[in-house]
Amino acid sequence: MSNLDLLVDSLSADLRPVRPLAPPSMRTLGWFAAVLGLGAIMMPFADLHAVAERLHVPDLCVAAIGAVLTALCASFAAFQTSVPGRSRLWALLPLPPLALWIGASSLGCLRAWIAPGSDIPDGAEIRGCMTFLVSVSLPLSVLLVLMLRRAAPMRPNLTACLAGLATAAAAAALLVPFHPHDATASDLAMHAVAVSIIIALNGLAGGRLLDRGALRI
Repeated sequence: MSNLDLLVDSLSADLRPVRPLAPPSMRTLGWFAAVLGLGAIMMPFADLHAVAERLHVPDLCVAAIGAVLTALCASFAAFQTSVPGRSRLWALLPLPPLALWIGASSLGCLRAWIAPGSDIPDGAEIRGCMTFLVSVSLPLSVLLVLMLRRAAPMRPNLTACLAGLATAAAAAALLVPFHPHDATASDLAMHAVAVSIIIALNGLAGGRLLDRGALRI
């Protein structure tokens, strides 16, 4: 046996079969199933009658749909960009539903301004919403980053930021049953701060976790 044969045998001695990753669409559905599961756990604590009434308000319903679509599109884009060789243009996918979510949410501010009698949240309610968004996003972010880590993202920070957007949008959708008032300017601003914090934390912490090269340093 030649030296080359011995080298090949030594390198292949401990090889194990590698289970291929599921396609991005299936991994997206798997993560979103976890989001739905978390929502099912939380739903008994919501006022379902009030939720049904508020979802008959067009802009509130559209904002909720926009948040759900943003979560789906951003998570799918994150899984796409985690695969080496996939285009970074996938990062543009969540922009249309994000615009829908922000635009519809902003109409609540306009309604509250036109009709001052609408329910206006106080500071404690606004802080409660922010705490809810960050707290719910944490486990969803951890799960999504762990799922993304099985791939080898060439742009880990971009992938992690998309993951942050997905989890923030999912948390916002889960907040709907517990959000008893229209989105005022201060409320919307606080939501924007919470979403920005979630995306930034995912970009920093998640990006490092997804960067295999950085972890070897």
